[in-house]
Amino acid sequence: MTVRRTLRSPGRAAVLVAAAVLGGGVALGGAAAFGKLGETKVVEASQPAAAEAVAFQKARGRTINEIYRAAAPGVVHITATGQTSDLFGGTQEQQAVGSGFVIDKAGHIVTNYHVVEEASSVEVSFSNNESMKAKVIGKDPATDIAVLKVKAPSRALKPLTLGDSSAVRVGDQVIAIGNPLGYDRSVTSGIVSAVQRSITAPNQVSTIGHVIQTDAALNHGNSGGPLLNADGEAIGVNAQIAPSSSNANIGIGFAIPIDTVKQITSALIDHGKVEHAFLGIEAKAIDPQIAQIFHLPSDHGLMLARVIKATGAAEAGLKAGTTEVVVEGESWPAGGDLIVKADGRTMKSVDNLRDVIADRKPGSSLKLELYRGAKEMTVTVKLGRQPAGPP
Repeated sequence: MTVRRTLRSPGRAAVLVAAAVLGGGVALGGAAAFGKLGETKVVEASQPAAAEAVAFQKARGRTINEIYRAAAPGVVHITATGQTSDLFGGTQEQQAVGSGFVIDKAGHIVTNYHVVEEASSVEVSFSNNESMKAKVIGKDPATDIAVLKVKAPSRALKPLTLGDSSAVRVGDQVIAIGNPLGYDRSVTSGIVSAVQRSITAPNQVSTIGHVIQTDAALNHGNSGGPLLNADGEAIGVNAQIAPSSSNANIGIGFAIPIDTVKQITSALIDHGKVEHAFLGIEAKAIDPQIAQIFHLPSDHGLMLARVIKATGAAEAGLKAGTTEVVVEGESWPAGGDLIVKADGRTMKSVDNLRDVIADRKPGSSLKLELYRGAKEMTVTVKLGRQPAGPP
């Protein structure tokens, strides 16, 4: 039996950010269950007539075809094969089909963790139809990133140029190259629909932050492929799509930011794994209106909804809200600590805290400034190691 599992669909965002979101990693995240997708129209990789070439609105005037021809040789088709248990105690072969792209002349290829999650063997094929075995160098379920390596002559490898995802803005034009539904090296185009999104990681513990949302058509098989800007630079790794009743692409896709990918791939290449720090809370950011309604001593901060047992947060004595209050249909955890600063950085969003923790290692300390009622306090928390699964 062949099961194609390539592009994950995140569930609707939860009201409270998961505890793992606040547990380390450069971008803490995960992916939800796969959704079976119907067919969607994609722009094929064939070269358009010169008079009809579509150009991005950039001073350089590069066409989508020009960007595609430069980048496609560095994009690979990945087939990951593994064994899974059946209902009768036996095993069946299972395949995950996805995309990836070359990042250096040493033969390293980046893809999604969920593409190679259960693989016992991985094969990649290039645009010249050459196929070869790939070794899994390392994988990180907290950010849905994995690194493969192939033994190929450096002259035959075409690494993609990695861009700067912090410079991405809403409305920027982008293209995606991948293997949707098995259609090799298809290209689709669109814009950046939003930035600073969050998606859940495959470990169901972390949340990946600073995610890029795009309306470029993504389908199963695009996972692990590049999202490119109008200069042909990779600004993200395509990873998830929004769920729909038809299980088809609805123009809402998500890419892991390339700045996160750079840091994670570097660690995976050097060490084979990434250890993420873990605080052990669930929290929700307030705004001035909520602060006024709850008579809080600060117009910004993170209300604690849950403190997980046997974590640094619990050992430091942090207090979660004791009462759930609904304001205009939204639940708020009242009566707990309100974190206003972490290591001196003002907390206006959960992403702020996630970023601070991302720079720490398990065992390091984090100074939190908070209010408990009207009392201002400073608490030092020893960060733990992110668990492999939901705590």
